[in-house]
Amino acid sequence: MGFSRKSNVIETLISALFLLGILSSCVAQCRDDRHAETIQFPALNCRKHSAVLTDFGGVGDGKTSNTAAFKAAIANLSQLAKDGGAQLIVPPGKWLTGSFNLTSHFTLFVHKDAVILGIQDESEWPLLPVLPSYGRGRDAPGGRFSSLIFGTNLTDVVITGNNGTLDGQGAYWWKKFKEEKLNETRPYMIEIMYSKQIQISNLTLVNSPSWNVHPIYSSDIIIQHLTILAPIDSPNTDGINPDSCTNTRIEDSFVVSGDDCIAIKSGWDQYGIRVNMPTKKVVIRRFTCISPDSATIALGSEMSGGIQDVRAENITAINTQSGIRIKTAVGRGAYVKDIYVRGMTMSTMKYVFWMTGSYSSHPDPGFDPKALPVIKGINYKDMVATNVTYSARLDGIKNDPFTDICISNVNIKLTEDPKELQWNCTDIQGVTNRVTPTPCASLPQKEIDCPFPEDSLPIEDVKLKTCSLY
Repeated sequence: MGFSRKSNVIETLISALFLLGILSSCVAQCRDDRHAETIQFPALNCRKHSAVLTDFGGVGDGKTSNTAAFKAAIANLSQLAKDGGAQLIVPPGKWLTGSFNLTSHFTLFVHKDAVILGIQDESEWPLLPVLPSYGRGRDAPGGRFSSLIFGTNLTDVVITGNNGTLDGQGAYWWKKFKEEKLNETRPYMIEIMYSKQIQISNLTLVNSPSWNVHPIYSSDIIIQHLTILAPIDSPNTDGINPDSCTNTRIEDSFVVSGDDCIAIKSGWDQYGIRVNMPTKKVVIRRFTCISPDSATIALGSEMSGGIQDVRAENITAINTQSGIRIKTAVGRGAYVKDIYVRGMTMSTMKYVFWMTGSYSSHPDPGFDPKALPVIKGINYKDMVATNVTYSARLDGIKNDPFTDICISNVNIKLTEDPKELQWNCTDIQGVTNRVTPTPCASLPQKEIDCPFPEDSLPIEDVKLKTCSLY
C-alpha cells in the first residue's frame, strides 16, 4: 500500500472517529460479544449508532451507582443526534442509578435480563421546581425530585426494551410519605416534559416511588406493551398519567396499582387555568387494570386545563374500585367533554360508573370558587360487569349539573349482597337505553345508541419501524 493511500485511510478513520464521538469510548457500532445476538424491536425511528452502558463504566452488580455512567453515555451520544441518532443499550445486570436525563433522537433500550434500579440515596435525585400548572408539589408545597428517567424539550425519544425492567425501589419513599417526612414530592419513574414524538414501550415497571409514566406538556405520544406493578396499598402509584398532552395512544398494557391505572390530567385549579394546556385526542385500547381502591381510567381530578376527545375501547377491569371515574370540584374550572368508552368488561367492582363533583383537594386557598367545571358529552356503551356492589354514583355540582350523559347496552350483574340504592344520581342529565339494573330518573330511557367516533385520531395512524440492535 503506497503512502498516499495509507494517508487517505488514516484521515478517513480519524474523521469517522471524530464524527462518532468515540475518541475516548467505544461508541457507535461497538458491541459486546457476550450479547451479540440480533434483537429486533418496533420504534418510531431507528438509530444509526449504538453503544452499551458498560462502554462508559457501567457496573451491573446492583450495588455500584451508575448515575455517572448513564449521564456520560447520554452526553456522548447526544453528539450524534444530527448523524442518525443513537441508542444506548442497558445489557443484562442490575444497574443501580439515580435520576438521569435523556436527549433527542435517542433510544434507551433495556435488555430483557436487565433491571434499572432506583437508588435510595436522595442526593442522586436532583430537585426540580414545581410544575407551572400545579403551583406546588403534590406531596409537599416545595419542589420535587427529578424522575428516574427524565427529559425536557426533546424530539424523537424512545424508551423501550424486550421487556426489561425498571424497579423504582419505592418502599423507601412510600414509608416517608406515610410518615409525613417528605419536604419535596416523590420522584416518578418516567417523566417527559415539553417534548414531542415520544415512545414508551415493551417494559416492566415495578415499585415506582409515585406515578409511573407521566408525559406532560407534550404531544405525539405512544405508550404500549407496558406491565406496571405496584402493591395495591402503595400510595399514588398511578400507572399512566398523560397531563396537558395532545395526541396520545395507550394500548396493550396491564397495570396493578395502588391508585388510578390511567389518570388523564391537565393542571390544578388556578394554576391549570392559567397555563391553559388541555389534554385532548387520547386513544386507549386493549388495556387491563387491577386497582381495588381506585379507577381503571380517571378523568381528573386535576383537569383545570380541560380534557377533550378521549376514546377508550376494549378495556378490562378486575377487582377495581370503579370503571371510568370523573373527578372534579368547584375551583377546577375548564371542562371534561367528548368522552367515548365502549367494549368494557368488569369483574368485582365497587362502582361501574362514578362521577364526583366534590373532589375538594386544592393546592392552596387561592382557587376561584366561581370557577365551575363543565362536564358534558360523556358516552358509555357496550359494557358488561359482574359481582358489582353499586351500579353508579353520579354526583354533579349544584347549579352546575353534568349534562349530555349517554349510557347504552350495559348489563350489570350484582354481588350477592348489593346496595339497595343502585343508581345514586344528583345534578346530572342524560339518557340511557338497554341498561340493567334500571337507571335513575335523571337518566330516562330513550331509543338511542350512544356515539363512538368513526374517524381515527392522527396518533392512531403512526406506524412504528422495525429496528435492530446487535
